[in-house]
Amino acid sequence: MKLYRNEWKYRLPEPDLAVIENRVAAVMDLDAHSGQSGKYEIHSLYFDDYKDSCAKENEAGVSRRFKYRIRYYGNDSGYLKLERKEKMDGRCHKDSAVITHGMCQKLLEGRADELYWETDNLLVRKFCVHIMTRLFEPKAIVSYERSAYVEEIANVRITLDKNISVSDDFDNFLSGDFMRYPIQERREHVLEVKFDDILPGYIKSIISNKNLQQSSFSKYYLGRLRLQEMRRIV
Repeated sequence: MKLYRNEWKYRLPEPDLAVIENRVAAVMDLDAHSGQSGKYEIHSLYFDDYKDSCAKENEAGVSRRFKYRIRYYGNDSGYLKLERKEKMDGRCHKDSAVITHGMCQKLLEGRADELYWETDNLLVRKFCVHIMTRLFEPKAIVSYERSAYVEEIANVRITLDKNISVSDDFDNFLSGDFMRYPIQERREHVLEVKFDDILPGYIKSIISNKNLQQSSFSKYYLGRLRLQEMRRIV
C-alpha cells in the first residue's frame, strides 16, 4: 500500500524565510545531503507528454496526477535518480530509482524501446512505456538551492528553496552548464513542510504565522510558464 504524505507549500520573501529558518534550525537537524554550508543545489529535468498533460492537470487542480523527473544534486551528475511523484487529494507519494548516465541518455534521446528490455527496474520500465505510448519528452530543467531539516521520530521534513530557475537547454543538463531564467520575483522563496499524518505542535507553531498562506506552488508548472514568456520575448 502506498504511503501518501502531506505537503504544505508557502511562498514568502527572504526576510521571513530567514526568521523561519532560524527557528527551524533550533529544533530540527540538517538532512544528510547538506554540506558544510548547510545547503545544496538540486537540478531536476521534468518530462511531459505530447498533450502537456502534467502541466495542464496542475493548472486545472486535478486531484490525482503524477509527473516524472530525473534529478541530481550539486555538481555530481554521476548519481542520478528517476522519480515519479504522485499527488492525490493534496497528499504526495514518490517512487524513485537510481539510473546510470547511459540510461539517462537513452531516456533523453527517446530510445525507451531499447532501455525497456535492458532493465528489470519496474519504475524505469513504467516510464519507458509512457515514453513509447504517450510520447513523454524533456520539457523543463528546474534548479534551486535548498536547505533541508528533518525530525526523524515524527518523520517531518522542512525544506527552504531559494533562487529557483528554469532552463530548456536539455543537451547540457548533465554538465550543469545551462542557461537559467529565474522563476520568481527576486528575493522570493519557497517553504515546504512534509509529514505523514500529524505535524507536531512545536513545529506547527513555527509556521503558524499570519503572514504565511499555503500555496499550490509548482516549480515545474511555473517554470513552463516562464519558458513560454522567454520564447515570446526572443
